[in-house]
Amino acid sequence: MSRQGPIGLSEEQADLLESAEKYCSDKSPIETVRRLIEDEVGHDPAVFAEMAELGWLGIAIPESYGGAGLELAEVVPVVEQMGRNLMAGPLLSTTLVAQALLTGGTEAQKSELLPKLAAGAPAALALMEAHADWDPGHVGSRAERRDAELALSGTKTLVVDGAAAQWIVVSVSLDGSPALVLLDSDAIAACERRRETVIDETRRSVQLALDGVSVPEDALLDVSLAQATLQRIELAGSLLTTAEMCGGGASCIDYTVAYLNTRKQFGRLIGAYQALKHPVVDAHVGIEQARSHLYAAAHTFEEGREGEIAVRMAKAHAGPAFAYAADRAIQFHGGFGFTYECDAQLYRRRALWCENQHGDALYHRRKLADLIL
Repeated sequence: MSRQGPIGLSEEQADLLESAEKYCSDKSPIETVRRLIEDEVGHDPAVFAEMAELGWLGIAIPESYGGAGLELAEVVPVVEQMGRNLMAGPLLSTTLVAQALLTGGTEAQKSELLPKLAAGAPAALALMEAHADWDPGHVGSRAERRDAELALSGTKTLVVDGAAAQWIVVSVSLDGSPALVLLDSDAIAACERRRETVIDETRRSVQLALDGVSVPEDALLDVSLAQATLQRIELAGSLLTTAEMCGGGASCIDYTVAYLNTRKQFGRLIGAYQALKHPVVDAHVGIEQARSHLYAAAHTFEEGREGEIAVRMAKAHAGPAFAYAADRAIQFHGGFGFTYECDAQLYRRRALWCENQHGDALYHRRKLADLIL
C-alpha cells in the first residue's frame, strides 16, 4: 500500500497506486524533471511507451477495443502519482481523447483509433480559444461542408501535447452548433502549429491554426452526441487534473517539511517554530480533504448528477489547496524560495496550470450552485 495510506480505494486502485508510485518516482526524479524542461519534446517518449506496455493508456478503454475494461476511477491513482513526481507526458491528453471517442465517436472511429491509443499512440484535445471561456460549448472555430469535405477555420490555443499528437480532437461550430472533428496526422501536418510559452515549463502546448485545412466528413464525431461528449471531456479532465493536484500538493508538502527539518536558525530547526508548523498542518489538511473529495468523485463518476457534483467539488477544493501548499513552500524557503533553483517554484507553476485547466474553483462553484441549490 502507498505511504499516503488507504482512503477507501478499490482493489484495482490500490494495486495501480502502488505500482505507479514506484514507477513514477524511479522515472521522474527532480533531476529528470528539470532536464526535460530544457528538452524540446518535454517528455521521454521511451517512458511513455513503457506506460503503454504497463497498460496505463488502456485502463479506461473497453477490452473489445484493446483496453483493460476498467473505468476512469482506476486512472486516478496513476495520474495522482504522476502529479506527485511532476512527471511529463501525454497520458492525460490521450486518456481524454479516448473518453471523447467512447462517448461520441462513431463505431468506425472507435474500432480504428482506440486500440492504437491503448497501445501508446499519443493524442490531444484542441478545445480552448483566445476568448478563454471555459464553457466547452463556446466555440469560435468553424467547419463548413464543401462537397464531401469539411473546411475548417479558426485558431485553437493551449493544445496540450499538440506537438507530439498523432491525432487531435478539435471542437468547431458546424451549422451553428458545437461539433467535434478528428484530425489525423496528415490533417495535423496541414495545420500551422506554434509552441506556446506557458507558466508550467514541464508542459508543452501549441497554438493550432485551422485555416485552409480540410478533412473528410467521416472525421466528424457523432454530431447528436457533441454536447454530451464535451461535458464528458470537461468532467473527466477535471477529475484527472484534481488527481494531479492532489499528488503535486502532497509532494510539495513533503519537500517543505524536509527543508523545515534541515534548516537551522538561531540554533534551532526552523520546523520547531509554530509560525511555520501551523501553516504546514493547514496545507496538509487541505490536500487530504481534496484527496478525499477526489476518490469520492472517482467512485461516483459514472452516477450522473451525483458524480458531476462530486467532481466539481473536488476540483474546486484541490486548486486552492495546492496553491496554498506551493505558496507556503516558497515563503518558508526564504529568499532561496524566490529563485529558479528552488523546486518550490515548480510546484507553484504546476498549481497555477492545473487550476486553470477545465475551469478554476470559481467556475466550478458557479456550476455547483445550479446543481445543488
